[in-house]
Amino acid sequence: MNVLDMLEFEKREMMPEDYKTRSEEELYEKVKEIKHKLGKRLFIPGHHYQKDEVIQFADVTGDSLQLAQAAAQNNEAEYIVFCGVHFMAETADMLTGQHQTVILPDMRAGCSMADMANLKQTEIAWEKLQQLFEDTILPLTYVNSTAEIKSFVGKHGGATVTSSNAKKMLKWALQQKQRVLFLPDQHLGRNTAYDLGIPLEKMAVWDPIANELQFEGNNSDIVMILWKGHCSVHEKFTVNNIEYIRKTYPDMKIIVHPECPREVVALSDEAGSTKYIIDTINASPPGSKWAIGTEMNLVNRIIKSHPDKQIVSLNPYMCPCLTMNRIDLPHLVWSLESIEKGQPINEIKVADDVKEFALLALKRMLENV
Repeated sequence: MNVLDMLEFEKREMMPEDYKTRSEEELYEKVKEIKHKLGKRLFIPGHHYQKDEVIQFADVTGDSLQLAQAAAQNNEAEYIVFCGVHFMAETADMLTGQHQTVILPDMRAGCSMADMANLKQTEIAWEKLQQLFEDTILPLTYVNSTAEIKSFVGKHGGATVTSSNAKKMLKWALQQKQRVLFLPDQHLGRNTAYDLGIPLEKMAVWDPIANELQFEGNNSDIVMILWKGHCSVHEKFTVNNIEYIRKTYPDMKIIVHPECPREVVALSDEAGSTKYIIDTINASPPGSKWAIGTEMNLVNRIIKSHPDKQIVSLNPYMCPCLTMNRIDLPHLVWSLESIEKGQPINEIKVADDVKEFALLALKRMLENV
C-alpha cells in the first residue's frame, strides 16, 4: 500500500464528526433500533473491561477467549461486532465461518501488550535462542497476542494459553521440551512458572529491543525464557498499594490478576484470571471485604453488583484500559449503521496462511485443557 492509499484508508476508517455530536439518548435508541432490526443476523460480544455504555448492549460478556468461542458457536450471525481489542477480533475471525464478518468498532482499539511482540522481533529472538539452546525450546503465547505471533507459535509446535489455563499449558509444554519461551507477558509467565515450583533463578528474560537474553548464571539452568512484555494496566499495581491496604483495611483480602508483577502477586491473598476474580467475589459472603487489582471498569462494575460487600480498587488512581476504552457508544453506532447501510467498516480479516498455524496453536490449547 503506497502513501496515498494509506492516507485514503485512514480517511475512510475515521468516524465522521456527526457521531460525536449526537446525544447519548439518541445513540442509545439507535443501537436498540438496529439490534431489533437485524435480530439474529447481529451478534455483539463485549469484553469485561468495556465501558458501561457499551457493555449494556453486549449479547454475551466474558474474557477474550470466551468471547471468541461464543462467536464461533453462533453460526446464525452474519455480523459479529466485537467490543474488545484487535487481537480478540482476530481470534474471532479465525474461529468463525466464511459467511460471517467480524467488525471492530474502532481500529485504534489495540493492546499494548500484544504490540510488544511482533513477528520480526520473534523470528530474530528464535534464531538466537536456537543457537544458544538448540532444539530444546517450545514457544507458548498468551492469547493476548497478534494472529502472527499465534501463527509463529503454532508453526513451531507450541500453543496458546489463557490466564485461566496457563498452568495446565505450561505443564504440557515442559513435557514436550526442556525449556519454554513465553510470549508476550513476562509477569503471567513468571507467576505461572513460580506456582508450578520453578524457582526464579531458573527464569531468564528476553529483551526484544536489545535482542539479548538477560540472565545471571549458567544458561543450562534456564527453564523459562520470558518475553520482556507486560500489561500496561496490571503492571501499575505496586507493593506500596498492597502495604496501604494492609495498613488501612487490615481485615480486607486482596485479589489480583496474574498479569501483575511477581512481588504484588506474592503479597496478595488470591490471584487468578478475570473469571476467577469475578467468581471469587460472587461466591464470597455478605460483609466480606476485598481490594481488587485489575482493570478499573471491571472493578467499578463489581462494586455496583455487590452493595452488600466492601470492595475497593487496589489502586484507586488507576486508569481504565485506554485502548479498550476506545470502543465507545459513538463508534458502536457507527459500526452498526454501516452494517445497516450494507457498507460495513473496520472488517477484521486474518490471512489464510497466518490463520492455518494460529488455529493450530489454539487447537493444541483446547485439546489439552
